Amino acid sequence: MLRGRRRALTGAFALVVAMRCASAADAAADGNLPPKAFSIDPQPLATALLAWGQQANVQVLTASGSIANWRTGGAKGVLTPNQALDELLEGTDLERESYDTRTVVVRQRQKAGNATPAPVDADVTFDPTSVVPLATVDVRGLVSDTGFRADSTRTVTRNETRLSDVPQSVTVVNKQAIESQQAVDIGDVARYVAGVQYVDGYGGSPLFLIRGFDAGHGMTDGMPNGIARTEDLPPLIGIERVEVLRGPEAILGDASQNNNFGGSINVVMKRPQASTVRTLTYSLGEYDGARVGLDLAGTASKDGAFTYRLVAAGQRGEKTPQGYGGGRGAYLAPSLAWQGDRTRVMAGLEFVDNRVPGPDHSVLLGPTLSTATLSDVSSDDPTDVSTFRTSRAVFEVDHDVADDWTFHSQGQYVRQHSDGRSQSYLIGGFAGSLDAVDRRFRYSGTYWTWQNDLTTRFEHGDVAHTLLLGVDLARTHAGDDGNGNVEVTDDMAGTSDRGSVIVTRPIAYDLRTTSDFSKKYNAMVTPVSTTVQNLGGSWQTNAGIYLQDQIAIGEDWNVLAALRRTSYRLETRWEDGSPRRVHQSRWIPKLGVVYKLSPDVALYADTSTGFQPDPLLGKDGQPLPVATSRQVEVGGKFDLFDQRARLTAAVYRIRVDHSVDLVSPEPPFFATPGPGQTNRGLEVEFAGEVAPGFDVLASLTEARIHNNDDTRPTGAPKHQAAVWGSYRFGSGEVKPWGVAAGVLARSRSLGRTSADGRYFGIPGQASVEANVSRYGERWRVTLGVKNLFDRTLYAVNFDETFVPVRQGRVVLLTGCYDF
Repeated sequence: MLRGRRRALTGAFALVVAMRCASAADAAADGNLPPKAFSIDPQPLATALLAWGQQANVQVLTASGSIANWRTGGAKGVLTPNQALDELLEGTDLERESYDTRTVVVRQRQKAGNATPAPVDADVTFDPTSVVPLATVDVRGLVSDTGFRADSTRTVTRNETRLSDVPQSVTVVNKQAIESQQAVDIGDVARYVAGVQYVDGYGGSPLFLIRGFDAGHGMTDGMPNGIARTEDLPPLIGIERVEVLRGPEAILGDASQNNNFGGSINVVMKRPQASTVRTLTYSLGEYDGARVGLDLAGTASKDGAFTYRLVAAGQRGEKTPQGYGGGRGAYLAPSLAWQGDRTRVMAGLEFVDNRVPGPDHSVLLGPTLSTATLSDVSSDDPTDVSTFRTSRAVFEVDHDVADDWTFHSQGQYVRQHSDGRSQSYLIGGFAGSLDAVDRRFRYSGTYWTWQNDLTTRFEHGDVAHTLLLGVDLARTHAGDDGNGNVEVTDDMAGTSDRGSVIVTRPIAYDLRTTSDFSKKYNAMVTPVSTTVQNLGGSWQTNAGIYLQDQIAIGEDWNVLAALRRTSYRLETRWEDGSPRRVHQSRWIPKLGVVYKLSPDVALYADTSTGFQPDPLLGKDGQPLPVATSRQVEVGGKFDLFDQRARLTAAVYRIRVDHSVDLVSPEPPFFATPGPGQTNRGLEVEFAGEVAPGFDVLASLTEARIHNNDDTRPTGAPKHQAAVWGSYRFGSGEVKPWGVAAGVLARSRSLGRTSADGRYFGIPGQASVEANVSRYGERWRVTLGVKNLFDRTLYAVNFDETFVPVRQGRVVLLTGCYDF
């Protein structure tokens, strides 16, 4: 089997997909191979052919010029190898042809002036030198997802690379895992990933933590987001896969000001494809309510040059036990692509409109959870709800410049608007009492990102290089361009985009007795106590030049070396209206090495640097210093069960000079750098098929955090584990049925009161979920239960003013229908 190596087959063929099995190949050539289960997801055709070759045990040859820019809709189901290959090639100008007992060739359909060799006698030994020369192509041994196991990523290296060749811990959650777990949003997807935690927000967006740090703004299709996308992320029907990259990602241009030194979450969107897709999905559950989605794809022209994708979805939620509810969501994402001989162009739009209620929560009347009480809202308005509206335009261009040169360009323009209100509690002035407040906010922002990469491949003896030169530019406009003076009204939601502001006013409400004071008193205290935090307006510009070399040395070594010159500029105004400009530049290196101890065992080591400018102002009115970090990681990736599963283990250390900003809650809202810290940990993940029809996901996290000021870390459980198993019966009367179950558990952590800084314990907890599925020829129905034993589950981090309480036992019905 060829592994991760470029083979320039001069005077012959270029792409070799590889596990040779003579008997299977003989049967394939004769068309007598019995049907078998294929599972190949939509992806670039090059990687799909590699997956087909592995699953069919047949060698495939083709040329780069014929397949470089094609994508396939995949092939799934019980099919003969030829049937599966035909599905992969559907909608392209390619055809298959058997050249001998061991080899299948994929080539362009024969046209006038496009001479191709005729098949040779099946009994004659195949001789590549007797074949008309075709172009060369880079062979990286890529294979497709098998069950829960994913095999490649494009985000880390900006080109399709096998995960075992990447000197970094990366988790790819594919559609099979998402569907099996009945996930309804990104928060559900991240639960089984090692080192990742999901933290509810109140009066704001929830957060993802990776290796103890905020995951930042995240990325979409490998492009850093200028503003955090959490509540306005697309529904899962619009997502192809979710990738979790661990470690600082400033090398990729992700320098969001949210301490994302632990990693980033990249969402890969669905794109146009030639294979026909007609899928309807639905879910119905308590609290989450009803969801419905539609996914359509296929060719848009007779010659197949144009393809399209249309994804639409809607959701209407029910009220939670505490009465929060009325959640709604709408999503629409059309896209169109054109495929030429050497060029592919794609353009798409995305519209998100979500209405999100506040989460169920409690507050503490003392330093322990035993003093928790339900947080009943004031009776004058029981609605805590926020709206998030996002419009996104995206484009992508791939051009095969020459045999060993490719150009890739992509960009996005995003406009966001959010507004809402929340009634919560602040630490008051009387012995640390909790005072009820009403918060209303309005915020708008826009950003655009543009990435350009030129890639070439060349060899010197046993050393093969994949050299990438990238230039990218991102610009973000956050807040309001005006002077920040905003009229404070009783109802700010739904008003003009002008004026980004947070307004906080007290509510005359007794938390202990859950009763209102007189409205006359409420009207008296509101004008004198209301605080207005104008968010102002700012322009942030991130630019970078990126040089990367992927080096394959012989059969056993891979090196990833990258260097980025990043530049950050902030343009805003001081309180007196005068311009304020901040500019920072930094070299950011990254170096990783992979050693392949055997074809199934890869050991790696990696070091990377994080860089984050800070736009907040300190007490002296000057910008806070730049935060920097350094991560060192070593680990191993082990292919198991005949390469149907993979075990990944990593040990890491991240050092940060200063961490979370501490922001004053009162005007003028100055900030100070938080203490530096050192995070260490061990992460183990397993994903794949351990037996026919039996897929498993499992993760284990051991983490330790040390703050440089010797304070105790909060919201940081030392132990975290999860396991999910799914089994589909393969024969007999139970063949159309499947079952799945999982357990999530973590150890205790600490919280800290805001009033006096006392620590309190957050207990460890475990949750069990299970489901059963019924499969038809074109449909699937799954009935599941989350939090099976109805445990009281708390978030991993909170203080006395906001204690998120997870939902109890929830029954969920999900399904899909292909028409």
